[in-house]
Amino acid sequence: MKNVTISMDEAVAEWARLEAARRNTSVSRLVGELLAEKMRHDDEYERAMNDWLSRRRKYKSNGAAYPKRDDTHDRGLR
Repeated sequence: MKNVTISMDEAVAEWARLEAARRNTSVSRLVGELLAEKMRHDDEYERAMNDWLSRRRKYKSNGAAYPKRDDTHDRGLR
């Protein structure tokens, strides 16, 4: 494990102390867990975005305008 020093506003530090106490852990461990969760979330998002961008598109306009949403989703509500 790597030790680091961080700086934060007093209000943030107070929240961190209270949240760490509520979770029965240290501020150091709380910050580490929050950062690890953020890292996992960002990695999952990037993988999902790359997966979506790499897919072949089944729709093509061939230069023509796409139909309006109302035209394709007419549910007879008029």
